[in-house]
Amino acid sequence: MVKQVTNNQSLVVVIPAAGVGKRMQANCPKQYLQINQLTVLEHTVFRLLSHPLINQVIIALGAEDEYFKQTSLFSHESVQVVIGGRERVDSVLAGLKTVNAEDHPWVLVHDAARPCLSINDLDKLIKTCFHENTGAILAAKVRDTMKKGNNEIIQTVEREDLWHALTPQMYPTVELLSAINISQQQKVEITDEASAIETVGGKSLLVEGSSENIKITRPDDLAYAEFILNRQLSS
Repeated sequence: MVKQVTNNQSLVVVIPAAGVGKRMQANCPKQYLQINQLTVLEHTVFRLLSHPLINQVIIALGAEDEYFKQTSLFSHESVQVVIGGRERVDSVLAGLKTVNAEDHPWVLVHDAARPCLSINDLDKLIKTCFHENTGAILAAKVRDTMKKGNNEIIQTVEREDLWHALTPQMYPTVELLSAINISQQQKVEITDEASAIETVGGKSLLVEGSSENIKITRPDDLAYAEFILNRQLSS
């Protein structure tokens, strides 16, 4: 049966934020670097909570995180904290286990270091999942010529059907929790939620989103994210 978006739908988002982001070469985890007097994590959470259907964000932190309590999220009524794990999937699982599937039959997972998510893209993802009654991910079509190889090109890869997987990724809560558990039991490497769903033969739709929904990974990404955020706020 097809589900439609209604004003009383309630969604929860899990954010894995236990990583240290070594590639940023910074003195703190990348989610705590600042853009316009707010941390990357704050930008990300506030953007998510600005959607009318999202009323709770669960953040999975590292056990020794010493930065979160210094943010405005520490006492935010719509934010819940859990202790994450060594791998991203462990943090996602820790967050999922606290979600009441009866109250929140659908759940989204979003990267902590993606503060530039468009509300229009988020809305499109949510409406697609409800309308099709199927999980989906935001993704951007590959535009550049793709090469396979190490230091030397092995072959050119056809880009027509290739997509960059973005977040959020949205699935029925019970389905995603089960898929991750089964994938871990089978010792399958899980790089995102969609890969867990693939493992159990589930279906995932691709919802085209903006390539500006970047993940801050390297030092120059921070300046680009600041540029995008400032342009979004002024438009």
